[in-house]
Amino acid sequence: MARAGLSMGLDALANAADVPSNDIARFEAGGEFDEVTVETLRKALERAGAEFVVDGANIGVWLRRGDRGAVIAGDELTAANDE
Repeated sequence: MARAGLSMGLDALANAADVPSNDIARFEAGGEFDEVTVETLRKALERAGAEFVVDGANIGVWLRRGDRGAVIAGDELTAANDE
């Protein structure tokens, strides 16, 4: 969800996280990975603008708007605020 929201390709995330793209594809398909790899992917996505949020039982991703530091909530994503 974070990678798609950031319009980040598989290869771009692989380069940013220094993780093979086939490993990312397996992870996104539900494969199990060690905590170090998952944390590496999380940090790469956060550097790209994703913010992972937990609100009670709800889990989601917010996206920062460019350099402004603002955040777009997932339910507010529209073509109008697509950068």
